[in-house]
Amino acid sequence: MTGAEQADIGQATALLDMATDAQAVIADKGYDSDALVEHIEASHAESIIPPRSNRKSPRTYDRHRYKARNLVERFFNRLKQFRRIATRYEKRSVHFAAMVTCACIILCLK
Repeated sequence: MTGAEQADIGQATALLDMATDAQAVIADKGYDSDALVEHIEASHAESIIPPRSNRKSPRTYDRHRYKARNLVERFFNRLKQFRRIATRYEKRSVHFAAMVTCACIILCLK
């Protein structure tokens, strides 16, 4: 968990280290950094991250597979309909993770 004022890219490598058998990593332009792309490729996964508009040497990426990220974004938007999750009402990260788990179960049962 990061604070609201911190960028999530700082925790991306730690999160990717837990996903040992990932075949591809899809992320938005905010995660476009050479260090992160090298870390993804070192773990033998494909990096599907569009380059930022100010990049001097733009990388190529699979546009068709990047469109699948829409499904994940829509699921997160459905999670944010739960007020306790959207406002991060829970102070401790363990309790927040429990609330996210409960919300995921509710959404899957619908």
